[in-house]
Amino acid sequence: MSSPFLNVEKIVENEFAYAFYDGFPVSKGHTLIVPKRVVPEIFDLSDEEYRACFDLVKEVKDYLKKKYNPDGFNIGVNNGEDAGQSVFHAHTHVIPRYKGDDPNPRGGVRNIIPGKGDY
Repeated sequence: MSSPFLNVEKIVENEFAYAFYDGFPVSKGHTLIVPKRVVPEIFDLSDEEYRACFDLVKEVKDYLKKKYNPDGFNIGVNNGEDAGQSVFHAHTHVIPRYKGDDPNPRGGVRNIIPGKGDY
């Protein structure tokens, strides 16, 4: 399986995964974390690969906090075509959030489905 994530400039990496800036960022510092082994969905990862990816989520958060000083983060995975996945190499988004970037951020990831973030 081919992946558009293979020839990117890595920010950080570990034995099973690496992180790089998203090519189509939704905010300054938007980063993707991908396993080195190309698998379509995050649930296809071994336990080691899964842990390695989420270890990098923490490392990337620290890196982005120092570099861009965001006020918060959204962490997300689009898993499957009906969940919005368009690149079938499992990946996790780390999206820095900045005060005022959305006039009403309440609900966060719940806003993936319109109207579900207001509760």
